[in-house]
Amino acid sequence: QVQLVESGGGLVQAGGSLRLSCAASRSIFSINVMGWYRQAPEKQRELVATITNVRTTDYADSVKGRFTISRDNAKNTVYLQMNNLKPEDTAVYYCSSYVASMGRSWGQGTQVTVSS
Repeated sequence: QVQLVESGGGLVQAGGSLRLSCAASRSIFSINVMGWYRQAPEKQRELVATITNVRTTDYADSVKGRFTISRDNAKNTVYLQMNNLKPEDTAVYYCSSYVASMGRSWGQGTQVTVSS
C-alpha cells in the first residue's frame, strides 16, 4: 500500500482559501488516480476531486470553479487549492490513491473548518 499524509487543514473564514497537501511514501508517477474526499459530521464520505497519472481532473459539482487539484510528481505530492470557501465545505478531508495492482489507500485526514 501507499502511505499518505495530509496537511494544510485549519480554520478559515468564509471566502478564504486553504491549500491541502498530500505527501506519498513512494513515487506517484505511476499511480493511476489520486484524489481528495471529504466527510462532514453525520454524512457519508464524498468525492471532492481526482487527478489521473495523465493529469485528467474531475470535480464534484459543489466545488467546481473554486477548488483545483494538482500533482507534483517530483515531490510525490498532490495538492488541493481551495478558494472561496463556504461553511458547507467544513469536513475532514482525506487523500486517496488508487493503483491497479495495489488497490486504494487512504490518509489519516485533515480537518477543514469554515466559519460564517
